[in-house]
Amino acid sequence: MTDHDAVMATLEEYADAYCAKNVNRLMVLFVQGEGISLIGTGADELCSGRDQIAAVFKRNFREATAKRFVWKWVDIAVHGGSATVAVALDIHLECGGENLTVPVRWTVSLVKTGAEWKWVHRHASSVASSQTEGTAYPTGAN
Repeated sequence: MTDHDAVMATLEEYADAYCAKNVNRLMVLFVQGEGISLIGTGADELCSGRDQIAAVFKRNFREATAKRFVWKWVDIAVHGGSATVAVALDIHLECGGENLTVPVRWTVSLVKTGAEWKWVHRHASSVASSQTEGTAYPTGAN
């Protein structure tokens, strides 16, 4: 398996574990120790350390059930023992009795530990709905 394929496999494992609401499987994807971080789409989702990240996953699982992840665009750059992944994806989920599709963008930073790729940081964002296509900033003129 190439490094590119191995890094992509971590994204697939994340999606499977997230849909299964399995916090332990998600946390195994991250490098050991407390030097990990996560930024989510929620205003308060600025997390560092294992306890804070696990708490965000648990809150997400209480609020909704993800059914599947659909990768729309993936760019994986491997540089020796580190990798950066940029992804645009749709998360299909059930929330409050409604089926929703949530478009999300991710950046994931990984390091190679032995033969495995482990996550160090994951950042998620949503597309700015106040910004029109072809513009750099959300302004009143858009």
